[in-house]
Amino acid sequence: MFKRLAVCAAAAMMLCSCGSSEKHQGSVFAMDTYMSLTAYGSSAEEGIKKASEKLNELDKLWSATESGSEIFAVNSSEGKPVSVSDETASLISFAKEMSSQTGGAFDITVYPIVEAWGFTTGEHSVPSEERLNELLEVVGSDKITVSGSEITLPTGSKLDLGAVAKGRAGDICADLMKECGVTSAVLDLGGNIRTLGTKPDGSKWKIGLRDPFSEGIYATLDVGETNIVTSGAYERFFEQDGKTYHHIIDPNTGRPAESGIASATVIGSDGRLCDALSTSLFVLGAKGAEQLYRSRHDFDYILVTDSGEVIMSEGVSGLITFEPGFGEKVSVVK
Repeated sequence: MFKRLAVCAAAAMMLCSCGSSEKHQGSVFAMDTYMSLTAYGSSAEEGIKKASEKLNELDKLWSATESGSEIFAVNSSEGKPVSVSDETASLISFAKEMSSQTGGAFDITVYPIVEAWGFTTGEHSVPSEERLNELLEVVGSDKITVSGSEITLPTGSKLDLGAVAKGRAGDICADLMKECGVTSAVLDLGGNIRTLGTKPDGSKWKIGLRDPFSEGIYATLDVGETNIVTSGAYERFFEQDGKTYHHIIDPNTGRPAESGIASATVIGSDGRLCDALSTSLFVLGAKGAEQLYRSRHDFDYILVTDSGEVIMSEGVSGLITFEPGFGEKVSVVK
Protein backbone atom coordinates (compact mmCIF):
# COMPACT_ATOMS: atom_id res chain seq x y z
CA MET A 1 0.00 0.00 0.00
CA PHE A 2 1.20 3.48 -0.73
CA LYS A 3 -0.34 6.91 -0.86
CA ARG A 4 0.85 10.30 -2.01
CA LEU A 5 1.33 12.77 0.84
CA ALA A 6 3.95 15.31 -0.21
CA VAL A 7 6.99 16.03 -2.29
CA CYS A 8 10.06 17.45 -0.63
CA ALA A 9 13.40 18.74 -1.84
CA ALA A 10 12.98 17.35 -5.34
CA ALA A 11 14.63 20.44 -6.75
CA ALA A 12 17.01 21.01 -3.85
CA MET A 13 20.02 19.30 -5.34
CA MET A 14 23.20 19.45 -3.31
CA LEU A 15 26.43 19.91 -5.22
CA CYS A 16 29.06 17.92 -3.39
CA SER A 17 32.07 17.85 -5.68
CA CYS A 18 33.18 18.80 -9.13
CA GLY A 19 34.52 17.29 -12.32
CA SER A 20 33.38 14.00 -13.85
CA SER A 21 32.46 12.70 -10.39
CA GLU A 22 30.23 15.70 -9.66
CA LYS A 23 27.62 14.48 -7.20
CA HIS A 24 23.99 15.57 -7.00
CA GLN A 25 21.33 14.41 -4.58
CA GLY A 26 17.59 14.81 -4.53
CA SER A 27 14.71 13.47 -2.46
CA VAL A 28 11.03 12.92 -3.03
CA PHE A 29 8.11 11.54 -1.03
CA ALA A 30 6.13 9.13 -3.17
CA MET A 31 4.52 5.70 -2.84
CA ASP A 32 4.19 6.25 0.91
CA THR A 33 7.93 6.52 1.51
CA TYR A 34 10.87 8.90 1.36
CA MET A 35 13.12 8.27 -1.64
CA SER A 36 16.71 9.41 -2.07
CA LEU A 37 18.26 9.83 -5.52
CA THR A 38 22.03 10.21 -5.96
CA ALA A 39 23.71 10.63 -9.33
CA TYR A 40 27.13 11.66 -10.62
CA GLY A 41 28.37 13.63 -13.60
CA SER A 42 27.36 16.67 -15.60
CA SER A 43 23.94 15.20 -16.45
CA ALA A 44 23.10 14.21 -12.88
CA GLU A 45 20.90 17.19 -12.01
CA GLU A 46 18.74 16.76 -15.10
CA GLY A 47 18.51 13.01 -14.50
CA ILE A 48 17.36 13.42 -10.91
CA LYS A 49 14.80 16.05 -11.92
CA LYS A 50 13.26 13.78 -14.55
CA ALA A 51 13.32 10.75 -12.22
CA SER A 52 11.60 12.73 -9.45
CA GLU A 53 8.88 13.90 -11.85
CA LYS A 54 8.36 10.34 -13.06
CA LEU A 55 8.07 8.99 -9.50
CA ASN A 56 5.29 11.48 -8.76
CA GLU A 57 3.58 10.58 -12.04
CA LEU A 58 3.69 6.85 -11.28
CA ASP A 59 2.47 7.48 -7.74
CA LYS A 60 -0.59 9.22 -9.15
CA LEU A 61 -1.23 6.23 -11.43
CA TRP A 62 -0.74 3.44 -8.93
CA SER A 63 -1.90 4.70 -5.52
CA ALA A 64 -4.64 2.55 -3.99
CA THR A 65 -5.90 5.42 -1.82
CA GLU A 66 -5.76 8.55 -3.99
CA SER A 67 -8.96 9.29 -5.89
CA GLY A 68 -8.02 9.91 -9.50
CA SER A 69 -5.44 7.13 -9.67
CA GLU A 70 -5.96 4.24 -12.07
CA ILE A 71 -5.84 1.68 -9.26
CA PHE A 72 -8.40 3.65 -7.23
CA ALA A 73 -10.66 3.66 -10.29
CA VAL A 74 -10.35 -0.11 -10.68
CA ASN A 75 -11.03 -0.67 -6.99
CA SER A 76 -14.15 1.52 -7.20
CA SER A 77 -15.45 0.05 -10.45
CA GLU A 78 -18.05 -2.34 -8.94
CA GLY A 79 -17.27 -4.99 -11.51
CA LYS A 80 -17.21 -2.75 -14.57
CA PRO A 81 -14.20 -2.71 -16.96
CA VAL A 82 -11.79 0.20 -16.46
CA SER A 83 -9.36 1.46 -19.08
CA VAL A 84 -5.86 2.04 -17.75
CA SER A 85 -2.48 2.98 -19.22
CA ASP A 86 -0.41 0.32 -20.94
CA GLU A 87 2.17 0.58 -18.13
CA THR A 88 -0.45 -0.16 -15.48
CA ALA A 89 -2.01 -3.00 -17.47
CA SER A 90 1.43 -4.54 -18.00
CA LEU A 91 2.26 -4.35 -14.29
CA ILE A 92 -1.06 -5.95 -13.31
CA SER A 93 -0.52 -8.73 -15.87
CA PHE A 94 2.96 -9.34 -14.46
CA ALA A 95 1.54 -9.52 -10.92
CA LYS A 96 -1.01 -12.12 -12.03
CA GLU A 97 1.80 -14.22 -13.50
CA MET A 98 3.82 -13.95 -10.30
CA SER A 99 0.86 -15.10 -8.24
CA SER A 100 0.60 -18.21 -10.40
CA GLN A 101 4.35 -18.87 -10.32
CA THR A 102 4.54 -18.55 -6.52
CA GLY A 103 1.50 -20.68 -5.74
CA GLY A 104 -0.38 -17.63 -4.47
CA ALA A 105 2.34 -16.49 -2.07
CA PHE A 106 2.32 -13.22 -3.99
CA ASP A 107 -1.05 -11.62 -4.63
CA ILE A 108 -1.97 -7.98 -5.31
CA THR A 109 -5.62 -8.61 -4.35
CA VAL A 110 -4.78 -9.08 -0.65
CA TYR A 111 -5.47 -5.38 -0.01
CA PRO A 112 -8.87 -5.85 1.72
CA ILE A 113 -7.19 -8.08 4.30
CA VAL A 114 -4.35 -5.61 4.80
CA GLU A 115 -7.04 -2.98 5.43
CA ALA A 116 -8.77 -5.23 7.97
CA TRP A 117 -5.55 -5.55 9.97
CA GLY A 118 -5.23 -1.74 9.98
CA PHE A 119 -1.92 -1.54 8.15
CA THR A 120 -3.34 1.02 5.70
CA THR A 121 -4.67 3.36 8.42
CA GLY A 122 -2.55 2.70 11.49
CA GLU A 123 -5.66 1.64 13.42
CA HIS A 124 -4.44 -1.89 14.06
CA SER A 125 -6.53 -4.78 15.31
CA VAL A 126 -6.69 -8.55 14.85
CA PRO A 127 -9.67 -9.45 12.62
CA SER A 128 -11.98 -12.25 13.70
CA GLU A 129 -11.70 -15.63 12.02
CA GLU A 130 -15.15 -15.06 10.54
CA ARG A 131 -14.12 -11.72 9.05
CA LEU A 132 -10.93 -13.17 7.56
CA ASN A 133 -12.85 -16.01 5.97
CA GLU A 134 -15.23 -13.49 4.39
CA LEU A 135 -12.35 -11.44 3.01
CA LEU A 136 -10.51 -14.49 1.68
CA GLU A 137 -13.49 -15.00 -0.62
CA VAL A 138 -12.61 -11.80 -2.53
CA VAL A 139 -8.85 -12.45 -2.62
CA GLY A 140 -7.16 -14.19 -5.54
CA SER A 141 -5.39 -13.00 -8.67
CA ASP A 142 -7.67 -15.23 -10.74
CA LYS A 143 -10.37 -12.65 -10.03
CA ILE A 144 -8.50 -10.06 -12.14
CA THR A 145 -9.34 -9.95 -15.83
CA VAL A 146 -6.90 -8.13 -18.13
CA SER A 147 -8.07 -7.53 -21.69
CA GLY A 148 -5.64 -5.27 -23.49
CA SER A 149 -5.68 -2.07 -21.43
CA GLU A 150 -8.99 -2.87 -19.72
CA ILE A 151 -9.06 -4.24 -16.17
CA THR A 152 -12.12 -5.89 -14.65
CA LEU A 153 -12.35 -6.65 -10.94
CA PRO A 154 -15.41 -8.01 -9.09
CA THR A 155 -17.12 -5.96 -6.41
CA GLY A 156 -15.38 -6.39 -3.06
CA SER A 157 -11.96 -7.19 -4.52
CA LYS A 158 -9.25 -4.51 -4.45
CA LEU A 159 -5.78 -4.18 -5.93
CA ASP A 160 -2.62 -2.87 -4.31
CA LEU A 161 0.53 -2.61 -6.44
CA GLY A 162 2.73 -1.69 -3.48
CA ALA A 163 4.74 -4.92 -3.69
CA VAL A 164 5.77 -4.37 -7.33
CA ALA A 165 5.44 -0.63 -7.95
CA LYS A 166 8.74 0.57 -6.49
CA GLY A 167 10.67 -2.15 -8.27
CA ARG A 168 9.21 -1.17 -11.62
CA ALA A 169 9.61 2.54 -10.83
CA GLY A 170 13.30 2.04 -10.10
CA ASP A 171 13.94 0.51 -13.52
CA ILE A 172 11.92 3.22 -15.27
CA CYS A 173 13.84 5.98 -13.49
CA ALA A 174 17.19 4.33 -14.20
CA ASP A 175 16.31 4.23 -17.91
CA LEU A 176 15.34 7.92 -17.81
CA MET A 177 18.67 8.78 -16.22
CA LYS A 178 20.53 6.83 -18.88
CA GLU A 179 18.67 8.80 -21.56
CA CYS A 180 19.97 11.97 -19.88
CA GLY A 181 23.53 10.67 -20.03
CA VAL A 182 23.86 9.54 -16.40
CA THR A 183 26.07 6.47 -16.06
CA SER A 184 26.54 6.34 -12.29
CA ALA A 185 23.69 6.56 -9.75
CA VAL A 186 22.01 4.99 -6.72
CA LEU A 187 18.25 5.23 -6.27
CA ASP A 188 16.99 4.37 -2.79
CA LEU A 189 13.25 4.04 -3.18
CA GLY A 190 12.34 3.42 0.43
CA GLY A 191 14.37 0.24 0.85
CA ASN A 192 14.28 -0.75 -2.82
CA ILE A 193 17.78 -0.06 -4.12
CA ARG A 194 18.40 0.43 -7.85
CA THR A 195 22.02 1.03 -8.86
CA LEU A 196 23.06 2.37 -12.25
CA GLY A 197 26.53 1.51 -13.52
CA THR A 198 29.34 1.62 -10.96
CA LYS A 199 30.86 4.36 -8.84
CA PRO A 200 32.50 7.14 -10.89
CA ASP A 201 35.93 5.59 -10.22
CA GLY A 202 34.77 2.24 -11.60
CA SER A 203 34.55 0.47 -8.25
CA LYS A 204 31.43 -1.35 -7.07
CA TRP A 205 28.70 0.08 -4.88
CA LYS A 206 28.59 -1.01 -1.23
CA ILE A 207 24.99 -1.59 -0.15
CA GLY A 208 24.20 -2.34 3.49
CA LEU A 209 21.54 -4.88 4.47
CA ARG A 210 19.52 -3.99 7.55
CA ASP A 211 19.77 -6.22 10.60
CA PRO A 212 16.21 -7.52 11.17
CA PHE A 213 16.81 -7.86 14.91
CA SER A 214 18.40 -4.51 15.81
CA GLU A 215 19.58 -1.18 14.46
CA GLY A 216 22.40 -1.18 11.94
CA ILE A 217 23.30 -3.65 9.20
CA TYR A 218 24.20 -7.32 9.21
CA ALA A 219 26.11 -7.40 5.92
CA THR A 220 27.32 -5.38 2.94
CA LEU A 221 26.91 -6.28 -0.74
CA ASP A 222 29.45 -5.17 -3.36
CA VAL A 223 27.49 -4.78 -6.60
CA GLY A 224 27.47 -3.19 -10.02
CA GLU A 225 24.23 -2.30 -11.81
CA THR A 226 21.36 -4.21 -10.22
CA ASN A 227 18.26 -4.16 -7.99
CA ILE A 228 18.34 -5.07 -4.29
CA VAL A 229 14.96 -5.38 -2.56
CA THR A 230 14.34 -6.47 1.04
CA SER A 231 11.11 -7.40 2.83
CA GLY A 232 11.22 -7.67 6.61
CA ALA A 233 8.89 -8.24 9.52
CA TYR A 234 10.44 -5.19 11.22
CA GLU A 235 9.05 -2.71 8.66
CA ARG A 236 5.48 -2.39 9.97
CA PHE A 237 3.99 -4.23 12.91
CA PHE A 238 1.88 -3.91 16.03
CA GLU A 239 1.40 -5.80 19.30
CA GLN A 240 -1.87 -7.04 20.75
CA ASP A 241 -2.32 -9.22 23.82
CA GLY A 242 1.42 -9.84 23.99
CA LYS A 243 1.78 -11.02 20.38
CA THR A 244 3.44 -9.17 17.50
CA TYR A 245 1.76 -9.01 14.10
CA HIS A 246 3.69 -7.80 11.04
CA HIS A 247 2.34 -6.47 7.73
CA ILE A 248 3.45 -9.21 5.30
CA ILE A 249 0.22 -11.16 4.83
CA ASP A 250 0.07 -14.74 3.60
CA PRO A 251 -2.72 -14.57 0.97
CA ASN A 252 -3.62 -18.19 1.65
CA THR A 253 -4.43 -17.61 5.33
CA GLY A 254 -5.16 -13.90 5.61
CA ARG A 255 -2.72 -13.70 8.51
CA PRO A 256 0.83 -12.39 8.86
CA ALA A 257 3.15 -14.98 7.33
CA GLU A 258 4.69 -17.41 9.82
CA SER A 259 7.43 -18.88 7.67
CA GLY A 260 10.38 -18.63 10.04
CA ILE A 261 11.87 -15.76 8.02
CA ALA A 262 12.87 -12.41 9.53
CA SER A 263 13.97 -10.79 6.28
CA ALA A 264 14.19 -11.70 2.61
CA THR A 265 16.47 -9.91 0.14
CA VAL A 266 16.38 -10.46 -3.62
CA ILE A 267 19.03 -9.30 -6.10
CA GLY A 268 18.52 -9.18 -9.86
CA SER A 269 18.25 -7.18 -13.05
CA ASP A 270 14.44 -6.88 -13.12
CA GLY A 271 13.17 -4.53 -10.41
CA ARG A 272 9.54 -5.62 -10.43
CA LEU A 273 10.63 -9.28 -10.20
CA CYS A 274 12.91 -8.57 -7.24
CA ASP A 275 10.15 -6.58 -5.55
CA ALA A 276 7.57 -9.34 -5.99
CA LEU A 277 9.97 -12.10 -4.99
CA SER A 278 11.12 -10.42 -1.78
CA THR A 279 7.53 -10.67 -0.55
CA SER A 280 7.02 -14.13 -2.03
CA LEU A 281 10.14 -15.66 -0.46
CA PHE A 282 9.23 -14.21 2.92
CA VAL A 283 5.84 -15.93 2.72
CA LEU A 284 7.17 -19.19 1.24
CA GLY A 285 9.94 -19.69 3.80
CA ALA A 286 13.33 -21.33 3.29
CA LYS A 287 12.17 -24.52 1.57
CA GLY A 288 9.74 -22.76 -0.77
CA ALA A 289 12.36 -20.13 -1.62
CA GLU A 290 14.87 -22.82 -2.55
CA GLN A 291 12.35 -24.61 -4.77
CA LEU A 292 11.42 -21.40 -6.58
CA TYR A 293 15.06 -20.41 -7.06
CA ARG A 294 15.97 -23.78 -8.53
CA SER A 295 13.02 -23.61 -10.90
CA ARG A 296 14.16 -20.37 -12.58
CA HIS A 297 17.67 -19.18 -11.51
CA ASP A 298 17.05 -15.60 -12.74
CA PHE A 299 17.64 -13.98 -9.34
CA ASP A 300 19.74 -14.34 -6.20
CA TYR A 301 18.49 -14.17 -2.65
CA ILE A 302 19.43 -13.93 1.02
CA LEU A 303 17.16 -15.05 3.85
CA VAL A 304 17.70 -14.36 7.53
CA THR A 305 15.70 -16.80 9.65
CA ASP A 306 14.06 -16.06 12.98
CA SER A 307 16.97 -17.89 14.65
CA GLY A 308 19.61 -15.78 12.88
CA GLU A 309 20.68 -18.33 10.28
CA VAL A 310 21.57 -16.95 6.85
CA ILE A 311 20.48 -18.86 3.73
CA MET A 312 21.66 -17.54 0.38
CA SER A 313 21.96 -18.54 -3.26
CA GLU A 314 25.44 -19.26 -4.59
CA GLY A 315 25.57 -16.07 -6.68
CA VAL A 316 25.72 -14.01 -3.48
CA SER A 317 28.80 -15.72 -2.05
CA GLY A 318 31.32 -13.48 -3.79
CA LEU A 319 29.40 -10.28 -3.11
CA ILE A 320 28.65 -10.35 0.63
CA THR A 321 30.68 -9.29 3.66
CA PHE A 322 29.10 -10.00 7.05
CA GLU A 323 29.29 -7.78 10.10
CA PRO A 324 30.84 -9.26 13.26
CA GLY A 325 28.44 -11.72 14.91
CA PHE A 326 26.64 -12.52 11.68
CA GLY A 327 27.43 -15.13 9.10
CA GLU A 328 28.38 -17.82 11.60
CA LYS A 329 25.52 -20.02 10.41
CA VAL A 330 25.36 -19.79 6.63
CA SER A 331 23.81 -22.19 4.11
CA VAL A 332 24.42 -21.80 0.39
CA VAL A 333 21.83 -22.97 -2.14
CA LYS A 334 23.30 -24.06 -5.49
